[in-house]
Amino acid sequence: VADEVCRIFYDMKVRKCSTPEEIKKRKKAVIFCLSADKKCIIVEEGKEILVGDVGVTITDPFKHFVGMLPEKDCRYALYDASFETKESRKEELMFFLWAPELAPLKSKMIYASSKDAIKKKFQGPWAKCTHSNI
Repeated sequence: VADEVCRIFYDMKVRKCSTPEEIKKRKKAVIFCLSADKKCIIVEEGKEILVGDVGVTITDPFKHFVGMLPEKDCRYALYDASFETKESRKEELMFFLWAPELAPLKSKMIYASSKDAIKKKFQGPWAKCTHSNI
């Protein structure tokens, strides 16, 4: 797992007192993929949503996030979900293993077997979600 992946997870998990400008640059969602040689989990270039984009250029962040996932290949992703229950407003960091039906079997097997490596790096409480059809 690339160091940048671990840094992004930590930054998304830990809520620091931040200025409004720093909050806008915080990641709402990010997608990870395997490197070309299939030996390392890396950040997929251009596949992120910033908190500052929500409500400005992106109206429905979850729908936009799902639209960023490939139809014919697997990915890992982190999504900072915000929702309300009867009691309070909640925020959960969710981890996804995206394995759509149209993905090649070899890709599904590699991503499934590599999932433990990324989970070991992502320490602490967070919601886990393995889903092929969101």
